[in-house]
Amino acid sequence: MLMMFGDATDMMEARSTEWVRDMIAFMGDFNAELVKAGEMVDAQGLEFPSTAKTVSLVDGQVVVSDGPFAESKESLAGYWIFDVKDEARAVELAGQVVVWAERVELRKVADAPPEV
Repeated sequence: MLMMFGDATDMMEARSTEWVRDMIAFMGDFNAELVKAGEMVDAQGLEFPSTAKTVSLVDGQVVVSDGPFAESKESLAGYWIFDVKDEARAVELAGQVVVWAERVELRKVADAPPEV
């Protein structure tokens, strides 16, 4: 799973309209490349962090608060799940996305919970 971090509000304020258009075009092309290669499992952009709710357990009570737990600049902005032949290919794909996101995270999706 490749996770992209950032806040669209901050991006819109900090980047030019042309840069945003180029980034959106890249995302479309990137997704099409993954589909064509048979590597796409799923990909989604997420709503702005301001729409998030954090649900936590405090003293045995469920507590809901507005906004993401992390600072908005660190919020998950979107993700891709792909099925690739090896870690090198996953890193190659992450290298294409990081140009636009400045920070991404790559993790394997667990097949099952750890044995206890």
